[in-house]
Amino acid sequence: MRITAALILALFSAQFLAWGAEGLKTENKPNILFLLTDDQAVDTIRAMGNSEIQTPNFDRLVAAGTTFTHCYNMGSWSPAVCIASRSMLLTGRTVWRAQSIYDTAEQERQAGRWWPTYLKAAGYRTYMTGKWHLKASPEKSFDVVRHVRPGMPKDTPQGYDRPQAGKIDVWSPHDAKFGGFWEGGKHWSEVVADDAVDYLNQATKEVDPFFMYIAFNAPHDPRQSPQEFGEMYPPGKVSLPVNFLPEYPFKDLIGCEPTLRDEKLAPFPRTADAIRVHRAEYYAIVSHLDRQIGRILDALNESGKAKNTWIFFTSDHGLAVGRHGLVGKQNLYEHSVRVPFVAVGPKVAAAEKNDLPVYMQDVMPTVLELAGIPRPGHVEFHSLLPLLEKRQTKSSYDAIYGAYLQLQRMIEVDGYKLIVYPKANRVRLYHVESDPFEMTDLAADPQYRSRILQLANALRHAQQETGDSLSLAGVLPEN
Repeated sequence: MRITAALILALFSAQFLAWGAEGLKTENKPNILFLLTDDQAVDTIRAMGNSEIQTPNFDRLVAAGTTFTHCYNMGSWSPAVCIASRSMLLTGRTVWRAQSIYDTAEQERQAGRWWPTYLKAAGYRTYMTGKWHLKASPEKSFDVVRHVRPGMPKDTPQGYDRPQAGKIDVWSPHDAKFGGFWEGGKHWSEVVADDAVDYLNQATKEVDPFFMYIAFNAPHDPRQSPQEFGEMYPPGKVSLPVNFLPEYPFKDLIGCEPTLRDEKLAPFPRTADAIRVHRAEYYAIVSHLDRQIGRILDALNESGKAKNTWIFFTSDHGLAVGRHGLVGKQNLYEHSVRVPFVAVGPKVAAAEKNDLPVYMQDVMPTVLELAGIPRPGHVEFHSLLPLLEKRQTKSSYDAIYGAYLQLQRMIEVDGYKLIVYPKANRVRLYHVESDPFEMTDLAADPQYRSRILQLANALRHAQQETGDSLSLAGVLPEN
């Protein structure tokens, strides 16, 4: 076949028009930078009121955008709460329906019912690095993938049941010989930030909008950081939580017994000195993580893409670290079910705090709406754009529901929280609005009988809505 100049021009023009059509399809879509951490409690940011911790870059995010101060994770069917949290995040399903398809997540991806898959179909170039912990291929979920990490870094026996009074603590969060975050020679948080910075550099050369899923393992244990960060927090100068307890009275009946991996980190009963050490190491890894967040924000500013980029920052769930006598996240107190959540973007109010209750998984339908993708029928969480754009003034949720295994349930309505322990045959009632540290159980006070009945009915309704089959008969009061 003889290729003429006219034919070459026609072929080139057709390809140019195709490129142009694709450009029109995506040119007005915003970029999305999603920053996800693990085990980061809501009070680990200085700008949110914790004057003990140094977080200048998280503070930058808070100053630049809107913070949802009452953002929740719905709970878990697994002691590894992040499994449930991220399953809900990627599928848009509430906890028990997310559990039902957890083992078939790869089929969900193949069927297109998968957060990054929707964005790829909408013309986004998608990137991922860091923690995954889901049963679907990350390499097939995103266009560009590096350094996929497991649920947590490999720990060592020396990191548990410490520090013991009167004994030398051989564990050091700064010593690479203990592995963990130091496996491979560079701290995992630094590797994730390296990848994110490189991805942003790549994005400057791309026409398509980007979706970046930047998933840190930090500040999950083992809580390791370089020595300079440890030196910022001498344990003797770290405050003990106001709701510190040596031991939680129902721990064995709610799944937080001494054999639970998270709870084994510190000795039983808890001591003030041990908890101060754990909190100091927690603050140190958060501050080290904060520095990596700063590197990513700087790279975004230098990329020239910042004006058309939405940033969302949140975490899987919170952490107790000594509060209520607990160390892990397998409980339904505010310190464990609430997480930080910040949205930064065009037309988003800066330095604003919104106290309406939301779920961290609301970020998924929010991003879909930004990308011009209608919310799929199976997605049960709600876009936050109406709240961010002031088109909506009430939460999309009448109540906040929470669960842990078949051992704990909670419902929170109008500033009151009811926690139910079926195995212990116990309910606990807190007025979290006036008692934010949940120190006064009101359940035995007769004047709150009607309140408990109201919350019990709300919990039953939430169970129906979320597909929760656990019977609470005999534990919840009847009308």
